[in-house]
Formats: sequence, C-alpha cells, structure tokens
Amino acid sequence: MRIDLKYGHGYVPLELPDSVHVDIFEPNPVEPLADPLAALHAALDEPLGCLRLEDRPAPRSVAIAVPDETRPVPVRLLLPPLLDRLFAAYPTLKPQDVVVVVGGGLHPPAGEAQLGRVLPEDLRGCRVVAHDAEHSQLARFGATTRGTPVEVNAAYGAAELRLVIGMVDAHQFVGFTGGAKGVAIGCASAAMIEANHRLMRDPAATVGAIDTNPVRLDLDEAGELAGVAMAINVVLDAAKRPVAVLAGWPPLVMRSAAKVTAQVYGLAYDAPYDIVVASCGGTPKDLCLYQAQKGLNTAVQCAAPGAKVLLVAECGQGIGDEVYHDYVRRFPCAHALKKDFESGAFRMGAHKGFLFARATTSFDVVVHSDLDPARLRECLLTPGDMQETVNTWLAGMQNPRVAVVKNANSSFFYKK
Repeated sequence: MRIDLKYGHGYVPLELPDSVHVDIFEPNPVEPLADPLAALHAALDEPLGCLRLEDRPAPRSVAIAVPDETRPVPVRLLLPPLLDRLFAAYPTLKPQDVVVVVGGGLHPPAGEAQLGRVLPEDLRGCRVVAHDAEHSQLARFGATTRGTPVEVNAAYGAAELRLVIGMVDAHQFVGFTGGAKGVAIGCASAAMIEANHRLMRDPAATVGAIDTNPVRLDLDEAGELAGVAMAINVVLDAAKRPVAVLAGWPPLVMRSAAKVTAQVYGLAYDAPYDIVVASCGGTPKDLCLYQAQKGLNTAVQCAAPGAKVLLVAECGQGIGDEVYHDYVRRFPCAHALKKDFESGAFRMGAHKGFLFARATTSFDVVVHSDLDPARLRECLLTPGDMQETVNTWLAGMQNPRVAVVKNANSSFFYKK
C-alpha cells in the first residue's frame, strides 16, 4: 500500500505492507464554496450579532488585521472586495485613512517579500503596516479579568473601526483559532501574548474546547477590550479552498465557524494505535519546526501509551524561533526540559519546547524532515527517514495497529 503525504510544496510516499492494519485519517470531504466572494458579500449582508458596515456611522479611519504567511488565509482574494465595500459604504473615507496591519504574533515581522506574497497587488491606495510584537508602538486597552494586558499595534488601535480577517482552525490549547485572535495574538505585544499563553497550563486548555477554555475566553475578552468590531473568518478544506465564510461579532463568528471546522477536521477513532505517522499537511503548516509541533500534538491524541510516532515536516524555513532553539539546547534530555518548564516562570518560545517534551517523554517520537539531523538533535528530537523508521518499527512488532494522519496540524481526534 502506498500513501502520499504532504511535505512542503510536494509529497513523500510511504509504503506499508498490505498485511498490516492501517487506518488513514484525513479531513472529512466537504464541498468547497462555488463562489467564495458571493459568500463573503452574503456574510457581510447579514453579519452575526452585529451591525452591517452600511448601518454603522461613517468612521474617520479603519484598520484591518490580516495574518502573515504562516496561515493560509486567502487574503489576496478577500481583502479587495472588503475594501471596495468599505469605500462604497463610507464615501467620505479616504484610502490613506485605511491601514492593513499584517500580524504574525511573535513571528518575525513580515518583510517586503512576504508582504508581496500575502497581500493583493492593488490595495486601493491603503497603507500597510507589518506588526512587530517586540518593537511596534502599542495602543493599550487595560487588562482582562485574567490579568492579560491588552496591548495591540498602535496603528490598529488608533482606528475608529477595527476589523480582522482570519481563519478558524483547531488549536492545541486555544481550542479553535479565529474570532479576535488575529488581533489579540497576531497584532499584540510580546507581553500580551505571553500572558495569554501562560494559561495553556490549565488542563481545560485543550483542542476543540471553547466555553471552558481559559486561553480562548481570555482572547475573546481581549478582543472586546481592543474594540474589534467585526471578524471575517473562513474555514478551509485540506486543499486550502474556502468551505465557509462568516462575518460578525468575533466570538459568535468563531463559535459558528468552529462547528464547520469540527465537521471537516474532527476525526473519530475507536481504539489507540501502536504506530502513528502524521504529516503536518505541507506548506505553510510545516514551514518550520516551531509550527510543525502542532502536528505532533494531534498525532499523540490517538496513540497508545508508549506508542511510536513519526512526524513528517519539511521545515524549509528551519527551526523558526530562536528563543525556543536557545532554550531547548540548554538541556541534556526532554525530561530535564519538562521539569524545568513546569517548575519555572512561563516563557514564550520555551513553551514549544515543553509541548514537544510532553510528547517525547511519553512516546517514541521520530521526525522526518529536511532539517539538518544535528539541528533536530539540538532540539532534543530524533531524526530519521520515514520509510526506514517505519520498516524497523513494523519488523519488531506483531500485528500492530497503524494510523496515518494526513493533515495533522489542522485535525483533532475524539473517541467514538
């Protein structure tokens, strides 16, 4: 049996004997939207839980937050008609009074090349700002009830009407992305991101959870404090085609879109597996090791105690975060890292080392990647060729149950 797994912009093949029990998990089939732009306008015509753009007082300025290229949101498709609609709704609004803020949270700020890949060529004369969580000027809006300081990009916070474009995806400790997250994380200060993500230590901070999830609830509150008036969120299928477009009050949009996301990416299983092979889903999900960790979190959800897990991630842009890299290199093993993180102060970047260690201390994990094997070992991860590793595992086991997960970064498991 041959199974092709997404890897960067291409695929890598995995050959498995026909005699082995193999369950292949991939997103549930769903029809993509025949006309995404018609769906966008329909969503803007009847936004969930808030006024239409046309029914609001004309703002003197508008800010639109969009994600960087680590999120496959079709910004180039959605942004031009949204801008056209804004200028039609508010004839006195001038292009110089509209700013598009490209936010990537703690990712390095988008340079000219990335901005060219993310944004449409015609921005109708509007300004563009690349958010830098460490150095951008900030607008402050108090703090959430959980103590998170609400500090967002000053260009965004200064606008009278604040919008956000994003996607709703399953997330390992936020529950689901979307809503105001593109502002409350994407355009936030480093201190704000760290304070919010510190809540991931709560056992309720799990994939798929919303109303009991402190990380998600904190983001919702932060979005309200920051004045995010409307979210335009998409749900994408495995081929990155829109299957839903929603607009409206951010928490309501996120919750509505999360139901669609769960229908596409929620995977039911009946018994745990001895071997799990998981592809992150190709670019941009496996751009770097930092992003690829999410696929490992999904893989272990269906793994038996002590199971063997192989993560397939090209990592064409390397490790992806120097704070993470510097932190993991301090430790002789994942057990020592995990103990240090659990007993010390929370630190962004370092949290990825903890999330990796949470898996590698409980499962036999190997990573198939284009990263230099020495760099993977520095990150306390075991490098290995996918086919050779799986062949060795199969040779040493009797009647193993094998799971192959095709889009692990976007998926999550639940017991039947």
